[in-house]
Amino acid sequence: MDEKQKILVVEDELKVAQFIRKGLEEEGYDVEVAYDGLLGRNLSLSREYHLIILDINMPLLNGYEVCKSIRTLKPEVPVIMLTAFGDMQEKLLGFEAGVDDYLVKPFEFKELLARAKALIRRRSPAGSEKVGCILAFSDVELDLDKKEVRRNGKKIDLTAREFRLLEFFIRNKNRVISKAEIAESVWDLNFDSGTNIVEVYINFLRKKVDRDFPEKLIHTVIGMGYIFKEE
Repeated sequence: MDEKQKILVVEDELKVAQFIRKGLEEEGYDVEVAYDGLLGRNLSLSREYHLIILDINMPLLNGYEVCKSIRTLKPEVPVIMLTAFGDMQEKLLGFEAGVDDYLVKPFEFKELLARAKALIRRRSPAGSEKVGCILAFSDVELDLDKKEVRRNGKKIDLTAREFRLLEFFIRNKNRVISKAEIAESVWDLNFDSGTNIVEVYINFLRKKVDRDFPEKLIHTVIGMGYIFKEE
């Protein structure tokens, strides 16, 4: 690691925070810790970080509130949320707030490290396949630098997860994509086939990208997945 990458850990449990900090510093990262949500929000908005690791249940502000603030002003910064629970409803709340990844306590440090490296690598311009800063298909345009979406000139507000899903669709236009491939590519996780998180986010995206426009771009292929194409 040529230049130390900075990570903010927002965690009110002292032992957990110290455990994460020690492990990350041993891997060469520059780590700061906030022990409540208010300080975590203030640090995340006033300083530059390559990654933020965020607990849900904290004093003053919870993790969802902190993440929403981060997403409003710094949508490009990846966020991993730590939780003592693994139920789908809680994950959905986090993803709606803009969380990039989830880790359920207790966890092994090597798993946290692997996910942290993947998110930091994805954020880095190095090795990116991006050519220019605009992805376009039909009348949809994604500005990858500003994280803005327009359809037929109309600005569409998306969460970070919805933006990634739409970007994935455009990069894979005119091709049938399975739910498993979407989950793996957009969430970097192998979701259990019994969960409906992909369908939930497809519906979120359809409401914003397709509902108010005569031509639909997101199509369901029964038994196979989805395809992003012009009608």
